[in-house]
Amino acid sequence: MGRGRLRSLAALAFALILASCGKLVPPVTGPVGPPGTALAAGVFHGPPITDLRIASDDAATALVSFRESCPRLMARSDASRLTSPGDWKLPCEAARTWPAAEASSFFTRFFELVRVGDGNAFATGYFEPEIAGVRRRQQGFDVPIYPVPPDLVRAKPGDAPPNPDGSQPLGRYDESGKFVPYYDRAAIEDGALMGKGLEIGWAADPADFFFLQVQGSGRLRAPDGTVMRLGYAGQNGYPYTGIGSVMRQRGLIGSGPGQISGSMQSIVQWIRAHPDEGRELMRQNRSWIFFRENNGDGPVGALGVPVRGRSSVAVDPKYVPLGAPVWLALDRPEANGLWVAQDTGGAIKGANRFDTFWGAGSEAKAIAGGMSGRGKAWLLLPKGAIERLGRK
Repeated sequence: MGRGRLRSLAALAFALILASCGKLVPPVTGPVGPPGTALAAGVFHGPPITDLRIASDDAATALVSFRESCPRLMARSDASRLTSPGDWKLPCEAARTWPAAEASSFFTRFFELVRVGDGNAFATGYFEPEIAGVRRRQQGFDVPIYPVPPDLVRAKPGDAPPNPDGSQPLGRYDESGKFVPYYDRAAIEDGALMGKGLEIGWAADPADFFFLQVQGSGRLRAPDGTVMRLGYAGQNGYPYTGIGSVMRQRGLIGSGPGQISGSMQSIVQWIRAHPDEGRELMRQNRSWIFFRENNGDGPVGALGVPVRGRSSVAVDPKYVPLGAPVWLALDRPEANGLWVAQDTGGAIKGANRFDTFWGAGSEAKAIAGGMSGRGKAWLLLPKGAIERLGRK
């Protein structure tokens, strides 16, 4: 039986368990944390983790991703404030030698379930796209791919108002020494960075490259078959704007005559069929992603480790500790089951918002492009972390 089928059955069983439950046990914390964090949303005890009935192949894949996360997980500061590095010591030590055949028992032994807020989850999908591109510009490859430019910096204290989270904004210092916002998508497309020798590659199709930026990583395949893997390096400081939302507001997405479905594939087709309108539409997303060459065996997520197809999920780190396992029970069976939070995304904001990673290839593209799942989400925190939170 395939992993997707096992995930579906496990999630269905767990959903039935939840449906039969009465009131959950009292909250670990009330709205006592900083605004925009898991503690402010409320953290609640979950049912016994054994109720998940984690499938063995699901657990084995998640164990690999969790093991890869541990070195970073134990060294980083948890923006969600749900855990401390010491909470992860025991499970990370055990994960190093835990046999894959007994992976299900690893998670039931070392973790407990919590719900953040109401636990109502919304999940989309992303993948590692492969587009036509080359290292050096040649005919038919005219879309520049840039690394982080040297003049993209954070403002010095006092030169600009801080961001809501207290960090200094991204931008640049102009010729007069004044701090100003960085070039947006339109300015970069119009040549703001040209002539500086910054390009690390060139893509053939503007729409393909736009969606590679949305995904945050990908591959360039040259006409001779050589492949260059690109990883996320930074962005220009503007918030992400989903062009699907813009198209919906303009009446282009829906079920009526002349409207499209809203999947990534249908949006790309529309942009190519309407090049001028498509260019203007893409410019509504002022955010621009910069890349670096990635020589690893997979795209690297925000945690600094490779993300793995059907195992890694992007989250908002203010609500989910990066490196933590996550259980999803959704109305999209292929996305149900155990994931590991290893990435973030410009559109992935708020409690119980997830972006599932599906790897590379045509199947991954099809699943990710059409992924829109709703249901419930539970975080797996190390045993003891919940008790410590309750004592605060």
